[in-house]
Order: sequence, then structure tokens, then C-alpha cells
Amino acid sequence: MTVDLHQHLWPEPFLDALRARRNRPRIDGWELLLPGERRYAIDPAKHDPEARAAIAEADGDELVCVAPSAALGLDRLPPAAAAELAAAWHDGALALPQPFRAWALAGIQEPDPQALRDALDRGAVGLELAADVLAAAGGLERVAPLLEVLEVARAPLLVHPGPGGPHDPLNRPAWWTPVVPYVAQLHAAWWAWVDGGRERFPHLSVCFAALAGLGPLHGERHRARGGVGGTIDPLTFVETSSYGTQAVDAVVRVLGIDVVCHGSDRPYAQPALPALGDAAQHAIRTRNPERLLAHRLEEVPA
Repeated sequence: MTVDLHQHLWPEPFLDALRARRNRPRIDGWELLLPGERRYAIDPAKHDPEARAAIAEADGDELVCVAPSAALGLDRLPPAAAAELAAAWHDGALALPQPFRAWALAGIQEPDPQALRDALDRGAVGLELAADVLAAAGGLERVAPLLEVLEVARAPLLVHPGPGGPHDPLNRPAWWTPVVPYVAQLHAAWWAWVDGGRERFPHLSVCFAALAGLGPLHGERHRARGGVGGTIDPLTFVETSSYGTQAVDAVVRVLGIDVVCHGSDRPYAQPALPALGDAAQHAIRTRNPERLLAHRLEEVPA
């Protein structure tokens, strides 16, 4: 089964819940309003399930995992607001037709393990978590109740960039936030996971978006500054969104091919399939994501 682990598709209940909000983040018609006076036009066609299913078929994707996008910052809203938006996301995303499956959304101010269990029981493949949350001081402890649920359910964690924050000024070009703060967050989250995450959650499968901000490439510097290198972690994956042959090849040389998966970040980026040969393509698009999702693919709700 060919898999895209990382896309964004907002179903109607989720859009309606964002439109009902009076404070940012919210949606006004088809315009996304984020804190800091940032405004982004939304193309309705990019959130049309039938149109997106046709694109997935053209891409050759038999399974597409969609997430709300941790960059919206919904997880850090007051608990009631975060829970309301999470419920709207799950109601809409878990009802999407094939080939779509959904990553769950959870608040972090007062983590609700039972709500996450319910989402997983309804068919969520795992949980999307903001990279800046995982990387923050005490971040692992804050989200531990949610990660414990995932580990017991044998469901994976998707680490995705959180809001751009103060490093996302209005006068920067559109590419600035994905290239600078998002990459920095993922880099920090990768090393935060190395520094205690795997030890605390030895059986939890984790996938970092966008090659973990190329964090794995800094292993030599880690060791040079006193870090202790270890063997390749078979349960810590990366996905490829927005990167091509050069970066993917570099990461494969460090981590090996078996933990690299395909993700596109549609509709914000086009798929970039690395020119590494048919065997590598099969590993990245089929074998590795199937291993990441194995236990969730076995438990498809009736």
C-alpha cells in the first residue's frame, strides 16, 4: 500500500468550528486569521474531499493520513476551546472517505487521555503533536499522559511544526516560516526526543515531519560536544515533506533507509519523490509507513 503520511484537509465540521470562533485563530469565510495579524486566503478546492481523493489517486497514494496542522496553535488554547475544536476535527476527519485516515488532535493545557483514547477507538491513526511543545523545557512531562495512551494503543506520534511565533514577522516572504522557525522547531524536537523521550517511552513509534528539520544530520556535532551516539532507533521515523533527493539521501546515510517515509504536506507543497531508485521508493512509500502504522491499519473501525 502506497502511503502519504502528512497532508492537510479540513472537513466541514472543522471549518464551521473555526468560523464560529471570535478570537484568533479563526476562519472568516475562506480567510484564515492567525495571531499577530497574519491572514491567509484558503482555496476551497484544496479542502474538497472528492477533489483531493482524485489527486491522491493521480499521485498513486492508496492511503493518505491528514492532520489539522499543529501550526494553527489549537492545542494551546484554553481547555474548553481546544476540546471543542478537537471534537469538530474528529467528527469531520474520521468521516472522510477513502483513501483518508486522520491524525488526532489534543489540547495540551489540560491533556485529556480519555478523549484521545476515544479518537483512536474511532479510527484515528495516531496523534499530531506540535514540535515546539515537545522541544520546550518540561514538554515531555506535559504531554506524557497523551504519549502513554499512544504507547498502550500502539499508535504513532506525528511531530509537526507548531506556530511560527515571534520569528514569523509580517514583513518576511511567504517561505520564511516553513524554512526558518518550522525547521528550527523540528530540529529541537528531534534532540529533545533523543534526550529522554525514547528512554521514557521505549515502545512508542514516532515520526518527525520534514526530516526532523535535518536534525539527524547533526549527530557528529552532538558526539563532538559530549553526546553519546547509539544504534539506529527502529521506532523513530522521519517523513520527507518539502525535501528532495539531496536532503533525503543525506538523512538516509545517517539513519538508514528503513525509517524514512513519504509525506507531501499537501496542499501546501507538492510531493517530491527522491531519485534514489525503485527499491528506495518502495521502502519510503510503502514498506516503512506500513511498519509505522501496522497496528492501526489492522484495527480499521467497522
